[in-house]
Amino acid sequence: MKYILALDQGTTSSRAILFDRSGRPAAVAQQEFRQIFPQPGWVEHDANEIWASQLAVARQVLQQSGSAQVEAIGIANQRETTLLWDRKTGRPLANAIVWQDRRTAARCDELRKLGKAELIQQKTGLILDSYFSGTKLQWLLDKIPGARARAKKGELAFGTVDSWLIWNLTGGRIHATDASNASRTLLFNLHTLQWDDELLRIFDVPRSVLPEVVPSSGLVGATDVGLFGVLIPIAGVAGDQQAATFGQACFSPGMAKNTYGTGCFMLMNTGTRAVASRNRLLATVGWCGPPSVGQRTAYCLEGSVFMAGATIQWLRDGLQMIQSAPEVEALARLVPDTGDVYLVPAFTGLGAPDWDSYARGTLVGLSRGTTRAHIARAALEAIALQVGDVFAAMALDSGIALKELRVDGGACRNDLLMQMQADYLGVPVVRPQITETTALGAAYLAGLATGFWTDASVISEQWCVERRFEPRMSTAERSFKQLRWREAVKRSRAWAL
Repeated sequence: MKYILALDQGTTSSRAILFDRSGRPAAVAQQEFRQIFPQPGWVEHDANEIWASQLAVARQVLQQSGSAQVEAIGIANQRETTLLWDRKTGRPLANAIVWQDRRTAARCDELRKLGKAELIQQKTGLILDSYFSGTKLQWLLDKIPGARARAKKGELAFGTVDSWLIWNLTGGRIHATDASNASRTLLFNLHTLQWDDELLRIFDVPRSVLPEVVPSSGLVGATDVGLFGVLIPIAGVAGDQQAATFGQACFSPGMAKNTYGTGCFMLMNTGTRAVASRNRLLATVGWCGPPSVGQRTAYCLEGSVFMAGATIQWLRDGLQMIQSAPEVEALARLVPDTGDVYLVPAFTGLGAPDWDSYARGTLVGLSRGTTRAHIARAALEAIALQVGDVFAAMALDSGIALKELRVDGGACRNDLLMQMQADYLGVPVVRPQITETTALGAAYLAGLATGFWTDASVISEQWCVERRFEPRMSTAERSFKQLRWREAVKRSRAWAL
């Protein structure tokens, strides 16, 4: 049997999945790693733990599959998370600064005051925010003694997680990223598809630290033989949300998906044109250069919700209301509604469309009758209502009334949440048979580059519906809930200023 190995490096865990020609998983392994919170608003990962966990699960699935032949590796990764390492030793200079981290919010404020926000958005398609890599990298170069001087000498390498994995998989031979990941750094011109000198000056980043930008589907290199005993081509790379969009077969303009992971990320294919958002969404590269998708760059509109599955983790780890994430559905079903309780999970600020780095988590509407079940239900509603805000903004930006939303990610298996989502959007929510679409998209990109799959039509045929959730809520009730939700969001704004 021949397979594609997908490495899905996420915010809280690393996974490896072997996919067969039918697009079905044949072996899966997953390993969580530490979340480091040095102070409020800061989130870090140990880069060596990221690599160790990813290598371990890759070896595990290969061991499970026995004599399986792996045709290629595809990589999907948590985006924006920023790493800096020594080119000679391969050692990180500091912990990785995670995409959720807000330590550079003040630097973004300074750049806004200098009038740089509009230029940055025009060139990158991104909102000036500490979510992205540019100010994180600048912070590392400024704060680590001697780092800036060493970077200018070419001794250091910057990368998002895909670059870190490629570097380690190839034994330090290749320093590369793909266009979808590069487009999340604030340093990459969305229109020229190149690192931009003006942006590099704004963020004071020397070009010498940057990785080479390669296609999302195409041969990047091969693994070091010492890792798996054989050379395996690395042939697909994409940021996790772009990979999920590809895995959901959203190949035509106007098709959209939402991934329920640590955060929620809705992407809509806008074709070969980057759409400038008027409603504080992001324009981003979807994927670049898969030969079987016409040797072109596909762009997407994106709305990012920072806290989705992480909100349920907070109920489990912070409040200790549940022992495992799946328990939240049963707890929330104990009550018919939230009792007018609203949770705004702005623990690390608000993403689209509010973009408030200084918002903080807020729980409003509590009474003596409020129970754990009401808070659990409010947590699920918060996820669905945040996605609803993004959905509305996307329809306005695109001029397209979306007829359905394809969903994936761990939390999409929560039937109550998916019904809430359909109710708050007013359109059907469609869950595919295979919900591991992030890993599947990475596998498809690698498989198309190596001939494992012939073209995109094969992928479209493999996509199958598992369940459709139809909206049941009246328009009046939906409008009232959205109004109350926006009032709760207002009360969370600018809390940390």
